Amino acid sequence: MKINILTTGAIAVAMGLCSCSTQRSPLTYFENIDSVKVVSFNEADYMPKVEPDDELYVLITSSQPEATAAYNLPLSNPAVSANKLMASSPQQMTYIVDSTGQIDIPLIGKLTVQGLTTEQVADIIEAKVKHDVEDPIVVVKLLNFKVNVAGEVKNPGAIPVTNQRFSVLDALTAAGDLTEYGERNNVLLIREENGKREAHRLNLNSADILTSPYFFVKQNDYIYVAPNKIRQDNSKYNQNNAYKVTVISTIVSAASVVASLVIALTVK
Repeated sequence: MKINILTTGAIAVAMGLCSCSTQRSPLTYFENIDSVKVVSFNEADYMPKVEPDDELYVLITSSQPEATAAYNLPLSNPAVSANKLMASSPQQMTYIVDSTGQIDIPLIGKLTVQGLTTEQVADIIEAKVKHDVEDPIVVVKLLNFKVNVAGEVKNPGAIPVTNQRFSVLDALTAAGDLTEYGERNNVLLIREENGKREAHRLNLNSADILTSPYFFVKQNDYIYVAPNKIRQDNSKYNQNNAYKVTVISTIVSAASVVASLVIALTVK
């Protein structure tokens, strides 16, 4: 029995060593980084665009808060007085972008914000408020900006994004980086654009990712790090062993019951 256990262990170790030498992708990121001289980008590459169902935080204020208080009156509760709003000045509102890509702001009305950056939305609101208020201050933020990271990372889950500029590398870092079993040349990014879901594969071993149009993430991107061959083989090996243990346990239990019956009948 000892010989069998030792032999099985030795075979498993040998298989693991063979797999390590032939199946694992390089652990080093950006192997050809020396070939990349300068990487440049502009705001259009990374600024998130507003989409339907997004939640926007809007703050409209000025040096005289009472002048902008009316812009913050909840549409659903017009009975709220401006004095009460000013008591907690500056007042911020949140808006859900509807299916047509619009939000409805008090005194301004409906604005089409789909496809715009938060800075562009703030500029449009500011231009409209300027008709009645001197030097208004408008801040717009995207509240539901998050990406989901799964697969061979140390801390999978939803990653809330508070920065305007957030890359795949930032998302993976926030998830604790890849495990040693993660395929660095096979990172899947799933993105929804214009009502369609698209899948793109990224190679972290290559510095070309720095110039990829998918280097910067967008809200609700899903990033999946595929397991390498070693992880897959180990999973299959463990499943097979678990199945064998279950079968053996069942056989032993059945044999024990039969033996007990035989002993009981013999004694009688």
